[in-house]
Amino acid sequence: MKRVIALIAFFSLLFLFSTSVAFAQVQTRLRVIRASNVGQGVDPPLKELHNELKTLFNFTSYRLLRDENLSLSLNQPASISAREGRIIMEITLVGLHKNVAELRIRVNREGTNILNTQVRLSPGRTVLIGGPKHGEGVIIYAVSARF
Repeated sequence: MKRVIALIAFFSLLFLFSTSVAFAQVQTRLRVIRASNVGQGVDPPLKELHNELKTLFNFTSYRLLRDENLSLSLNQPASISAREGRIIMEITLVGLHKNVAELRIRVNREGTNILNTQVRLSPGRTVLIGGPKHGEGVIIYAVSARF
């Protein structure tokens, strides 16, 4: 009888753990930034990222093009289009651990895959990813997560 109760308890815990992972969600913030050497300045919403931006990228102007909040579920891609649908970004939660969310990020331009990477984010951290050319500058993606 004790073995049966122990087995039931074990499988109940296993079931609860597997369902919590299956229904896991990560709140993700995606900022699309245009960086260029035309003009100077940083949009006010980007002030918190300015030091990181200027350390990693050599541009004089940073303009916020888009600021999206996404609720990502495990293995369920979310897509965001930019520039009249010519550039599509797909972001997918592929793993969730105690202090790390693993995201796959793909960027397609007119059907051609131009960026395919995977990042690991701790809660509250931001990763900056250099993206495609945009006019006289480039696109930079700032991705952060809360979970």
